[in-house]
Amino acid sequence: MVTRCPAWGHPDLSLNSQRRSLLLLLLLLLGHPPALGTEDASFPHLGESAQPPPRACPPRCSCPRADTVDCDGLDLQVFPDNITTAAQHLSLQNNQLQELPYNELSRLRALRTLNLHNNLISSEGLPDEAFESLTQLQHIYVAHNKLSVAPQFLPRSLRVADLAANEVTEIFPLTFGEKPALRSVYLHNNQLSNAGLPPDAFRGSEAVTTLSLSSNRLSYMPPSLPPSLERLHLQNNLISKVPRGALSRQTHLRELHLQHNQLKDSGLDATTFSKLRRLEYLDLSHNQLATVPAGLPRALAVLHLGRNCIRWVEAARLRGLRGLRYLLLQHNQLGAAGLPARALRPLRGLHTLHLYGNGLHRVPQALPRRLRALVLPHNHVTALGARDLAATPGLAELNLAYNRLASARVHRRAFRRLRALRSLDLAGNQLTRLPSGLPAGLHTLRLQRNQLRALEPEPLAGLDQLQELSLAHNRLRVGDIGPGTWHELQALQVLDLSHNELSFVPPDLPEALEELHLQGNRISHVGPEAFLSTPRLRALFLRANRLHMTSIAPEAFLGLPHLHIVDTTGNPEPVLVRLPPRAPRQPRAEGP
Repeated sequence: MVTRCPAWGHPDLSLNSQRRSLLLLLLLLLGHPPALGTEDASFPHLGESAQPPPRACPPRCSCPRADTVDCDGLDLQVFPDNITTAAQHLSLQNNQLQELPYNELSRLRALRTLNLHNNLISSEGLPDEAFESLTQLQHIYVAHNKLSVAPQFLPRSLRVADLAANEVTEIFPLTFGEKPALRSVYLHNNQLSNAGLPPDAFRGSEAVTTLSLSSNRLSYMPPSLPPSLERLHLQNNLISKVPRGALSRQTHLRELHLQHNQLKDSGLDATTFSKLRRLEYLDLSHNQLATVPAGLPRALAVLHLGRNCIRWVEAARLRGLRGLRYLLLQHNQLGAAGLPARALRPLRGLHTLHLYGNGLHRVPQALPRRLRALVLPHNHVTALGARDLAATPGLAELNLAYNRLASARVHRRAFRRLRALRSLDLAGNQLTRLPSGLPAGLHTLRLQRNQLRALEPEPLAGLDQLQELSLAHNRLRVGDIGPGTWHELQALQVLDLSHNELSFVPPDLPEALEELHLQGNRISHVGPEAFLSTPRLRALFLRANRLHMTSIAPEAFLGLPHLHIVDTTGNPEPVLVRLPPRAPRQPRAEGP
């Protein structure tokens, strides 16, 4: 029979009570009686562990969490010691490190993110075995360093690898191969040639969705790219050929960037893009193509063919692209016969057509009915007929700047059906008068750099939504602006009359006007009533006129409480300007 000894002092005292009593007795014997009112909690319980010491953090670094060490931008030249082995996220970017010591790095087995961006690390300073023990590493950033070759081995756990902006000439089979979780690889701005990319570079890495190889020295499309790719960047290389079948397995590809290469028609064939059924964005600009490529995927939404040598567009090659939204053909060699009638009509979903800088003599015929933006500046368009734009009633933006349009060859009904038009740019043509029949919904009208000599009220009648009007660099005089010209421009906020032949501020300007450009005229005097009709004016530009010190009447700006910019530089003398008191700010309404 086991006899249990009774608790000391009282048979019902608990073990904790025994410990507290023993501690009190010990303090009394030692001559340190506890203060009256001392709570039990003031005394540590016997058997409790002491508080852990504060966790270590390298000097000058910050450790906001137990698993994070941030040594960003400290000009470190040596890998910091005293990094906790519990670190999962280590940032050493923006320093001057030249090497990674194997012993220090290999003990950080819990690392998930290693950021070495913008240092001076060379391949010699990065041991081959540096990452062998980092079996949890998911993100590595070594961009903007001095690597000449990629690491021979990176951990199998990797998800993102950024080696951009180095001097890499070679990668190895296990740099990016055998990484089942790898999603994104960034190798742009290096010196990789096709010889530096092994054919099995991505074997066993079947989840890569983003690969950037732009700004290297590749001469042809690399073979054996991951079939899982969704975004492929190959711009700014020396690519002159896409080998047959090079893109046959990339059926998930959505974006393909091949601009700024050396592609000719002979470097592509009808099968080059035919398997890319999900491709939405294709950029082939800045190459040497003479025709639109054949076999384009039907899912395309954006096709960029600017700055090639395309002389004509074959209708059959666009026939299946009913979902195409943006077609960019600027700076090619499209002449009078470059866009055959109805060549673009099959593009039923086309939103924007860019034809900037070609040799077109007229607006393309039979444009898609849903077209919203037609950008056609710097061509040779000489006339605008009554029905040239009739097929595009939904057009919101029309840019015909810097063509050869003369007023006599712009039909009075040319814009009649464009009821949705909001922006019209006719700058840099040969117009001597405002066009007739302008759409009532216009917000922006640009007519600078023409040969306008007169303004009459009729062409501007009904434009009560117009917010910006540019008439700069014409030959307008105040006497040639008919009475009531501005009367219906009730919403006009910006008016540019700079570089004309005005001798004083035109009268009766629109009441809503906030910004008025009058620089580069012949104005020599600003009277006290010059701005009585524009109480909302905020900015006034009068530089490079003929103003002298007292040319502006003292009362000229009295009724302009919002005016805060008056530019009178470049006149014969410094001009005395008296700005009115600033309008008081409206107090904010107090909440309930």
